[in-house]
Amino acid sequence: MESKYNTWYHPYKISEDYSKKVAYFSMEFGIDQALKIYSGGLGFLAGSHMRSGFELKQNMVGIGMLWKYGYYDQARNEDQTLRIDFIEKSYDFLEDTGIEVEIKLHDNPHVKVRAYVLKPEIFGTVPIYLLSTDVEGNDFISKTITNHLYDANTLTRISQSIVLGIGGAKVVEALGGADVYHLNEGHALPAFYYLRDQGVNKTQMVFTTHTPEKAGNEEHDARHLNRSGFFGRRYSEEELGKEMVHNGMISYTVSALRLARKANAVSKLHAVVANDMWKDFEGISEIIPITNAQNQLFWQDKTIGKSWKEQNTKAYKARKTELKNELFDEVFNQTGKRFDSNVLTFVWARRFAGYKRADLLLHDLERFQRLISNNKYPVQIIWAGKPYPFDYYAIDIFNHLIHHSKNQPNLAVLIGYEIALSRKLKCGSDVWLNTPRITREASGTSGMTAAMNGSVNVSTNDGWIPEFEKDGENCFVLPTIDYKLPIWEQDKIDANNLFEILENKVIPTYYDNPEKWQDIVFKAIDDIIPEFSANTLADKYYKELYLK
Repeated sequence: MESKYNTWYHPYKISEDYSKKVAYFSMEFGIDQALKIYSGGLGFLAGSHMRSGFELKQNMVGIGMLWKYGYYDQARNEDQTLRIDFIEKSYDFLEDTGIEVEIKLHDNPHVKVRAYVLKPEIFGTVPIYLLSTDVEGNDFISKTITNHLYDANTLTRISQSIVLGIGGAKVVEALGGADVYHLNEGHALPAFYYLRDQGVNKTQMVFTTHTPEKAGNEEHDARHLNRSGFFGRRYSEEELGKEMVHNGMISYTVSALRLARKANAVSKLHAVVANDMWKDFEGISEIIPITNAQNQLFWQDKTIGKSWKEQNTKAYKARKTELKNELFDEVFNQTGKRFDSNVLTFVWARRFAGYKRADLLLHDLERFQRLISNNKYPVQIIWAGKPYPFDYYAIDIFNHLIHHSKNQPNLAVLIGYEIALSRKLKCGSDVWLNTPRITREASGTSGMTAAMNGSVNVSTNDGWIPEFEKDGENCFVLPTIDYKLPIWEQDKIDANNLFEILENKVIPTYYDNPEKWQDIVFKAIDDIIPEFSANTLADKYYKELYLK
């Protein structure tokens, strides 16, 4: 039977406000626990956007990748340290659209790319087309391109960008074409080059940048990309020269900013940082702020939401206790430790990366020991998150936390940080710790969904936090320090400030002034919704990026 989805199709009536046809390209989508094609925040953002696109009945489709082994599965070695497993995935809820396109990769002019569709009725998203090279007729190497999200092999990573970009653009052509092509980060950059050659106008191309430091923005040798098929055809030396930024390199971000009519950063602070970062490059597009957000319907516990709307403290506390116990069942299952729902519980959980400083509290071990052994003001701390599987520095921090917490009854490090565990942690925590070095976190969204569920943010003043924070009223914020200081000094000052806030404000408020704590909890939800809900974000993308 022929799929309805081999043309541009939505099973709902498109809203007049959002009638422009938009194709949204992202290397990862965090849609549901069962669909393991995401690594972290970029995917969670894209997933929430696609859900809100569905709720608002927008004329949008997602273009992504069908990762055969996902990102990776988090497991434990014999000593409880991190083990990385790659396990083949299969999804019978995806439908083969029948669309198959060919792209040129390296010396192979006939690599087949197959499109499978995640239909709206499965998880409540706009249609999302997921691409695979694991197709009959492809050679073995070509079949493996869509094996692993963010493959460690540079050649494979470049190939993945070409599959998503050019393969994705050709799939959109097969659907009937789009009015707007939106790249969520620079991974799909080849789409812009290919589309330009097909006569697609610059006014139809928009771009979202996420990475607030030049070193984190992908660059590769121009001639190497040219040989790989990155531009959709072989460029002349003169053409290559126009695309280079320095030393023969192509910067994905600079190229995307030059090819797009308009671009956005993912918080107001990030827009300032991004405009300053790229101001010396000629021909780049305007970068406006559209702050990241998360889908309320998906992420907020319904009983928590109802108790907030009714300002029913008793119902809130009863549900919060249930949610804490659900989280503590997971702690007990993984670690054998029994946590107490009456005890103030901190959670630090997100992608593990050095600059996010999961171990900031351990920078002063004596003070940390006093904090976790205070019988008058007891605390429990949970860490969770996935390091990139080949980021050995981040893995070392993860394992350091495991070793340090092993023999402490009120400390736990959990594995399996995916959507289901993320939800449990956000619903079951009292405090959400967010400790990146200033200007390094473009937005950060985990604290938004934590706040939706009554977890109070304790954070450095980075990313989205400056747009939200009312210190002591809806969260607790560390004093802003000079981000140009040496990293060692920044960490020392921030660790000291974090202890000061926890010891003198957060913990005493929770135990000695529960009415004030409840005010902070409800005030935070007031200020999160609707400003940091993805329906607001999806509306802004149409009005500020697609239509203007």
